[in-house]
Amino acid sequence: MADKLHVVCPHCDTVNRVARDRLEDGAKCGQCKEALFGGHPVELTLANFERHVTAGDIPVVVDFWAPWCGPCRMMAPAYEQAAARLEPHVRLARLDSEAEPGIAGRFGIRGIPTLIAFAGGREIARQSGALDLANLLGWIESHVVSPSVEKR
Repeated sequence: MADKLHVVCPHCDTVNRVARDRLEDGAKCGQCKEALFGGHPVELTLANFERHVTAGDIPVVVDFWAPWCGPCRMMAPAYEQAAARLEPHVRLARLDSEAEPGIAGRFGIRGIPTLIAFAGGREIARQSGALDLANLLGWIESHVVSPSVEKR
């Protein structure tokens, strides 16, 4: 029997079970029928943050940002490209720290953009400051992606 992973739907936040060897086969949510991986960062809010960070078996990198932040806006296209390259092995997500100050405060966000990588619901790495695509991919791959994952 194939190894099953829990994957949180980026559209309806339902937790789905997907065979590890089928992650790249266009898996769809059992509830809303949307694609589980669309190659875009997931927008997080107070309502879905915990589920995405703790309920899935795929590591999650969260970009804490704000709409008024110049470096955040500058890094956004690279973050979008990184999501397209790293899914389905890593889920990239964004949290507007201005709209959700409680979550930002809980994680001690003092400057933005700040990236926090989570695995198994626990923080495993943190990076403050904007990164270009090469440095962003390098940071994620060195802290989050296991060597067994094929890099594209």
